[in-house]
Parts: sequence; structure tokens; C-alpha cells
Amino acid sequence: MEFISPTKGRLSFEEVFADIMAYAAESPDDSYRLIVGTDSQIRDGTCFVTALIVHRLGKGGRFFYTRSYEDHVRALRQRIFFEASLSLSVASRLAEKLAESGHEFDMEIHLDVGSNGATKSLVKEVVCMVNGSGFLCKVKPDSYGASSVADRYTK
Repeated sequence: MEFISPTKGRLSFEEVFADIMAYAAESPDDSYRLIVGTDSQIRDGTCFVTALIVHRLGKGGRFFYTRSYEDHVRALRQRIFFEASLSLSVASRLAEKLAESGHEFDMEIHLDVGSNGATKSLVKEVVCMVNGSGFLCKVKPDSYGASSVADRYTK
């Protein structure tokens, strides 16, 4: 899986993890939160973008994203659950790497669903899916990782 950093270019997952650790080491007394969010856009196929954000609380942050394309993911329900599974995959891999290294960060998964609009009937199911996997999740309007950062790179 290859990530893109707006400032550092293409990075492997290992390089992203090392960059996150170096960023946190710059100000070890600050608090950090890791955020994973995915959004999608239908074109010829469906473009999925998963953003990985390291937020230094009150002081900004950095982000990385990965983009993939699927030919047959067009129904809204299918897309929303696929978005959640992509976010869970990255978050699980990150949690595993953090556990191996002995570091702890608060982690959230941001879902591109909300209580208004076409996705309101899916909120409960997809939130339960994420919470059942052991992660805290946020939905619109608090899910900027998916609805702002990832959304920006689906276009």
C-alpha cells in the first residue's frame, strides 16, 4: 500500500509510520490523535481515498492519503461499507504497528455518514461495525478526516 504526502511525495506504510513517530518525537509533551477516514467518488469506476491524519492537538498536524479504484462499487450502501472497511484496514494495521513499537495514540475513524441526507439510514450499522472493531468513530459533522481531507483527493 502506497501513501502520498503532500510535502514528501510517495511513501510506503513503513515510511508513513516512521514519519508519524518522528513528528510526535519533535514535541513529545504534546497530545496526539490519529485519524483515519475514507471517502469515495463515482466516475468511470469508483475512486476511494483513505486519509491518515496525525493531529497534534491545538497545534496542527500532517496527513497522508492512499487512493484506489474499484469498477463495481456503485450502490451507496455498498460504497459506505467499503469505505468503512478500508478505514478499518488502515487503522488496524496502524494499531498493530503502534503496539509493536510500544507507543500509544488516541485513534479515531471518521465516517462519511450523517444524520441528514442519503446516508442517515446507514449510520447505526456502520458505527456499530467500527465500534465493534474496537475503534472510536465520528460521523458528520465531526468526521472531517473523511468529509474534508479524503474528499478533497477523490476529485
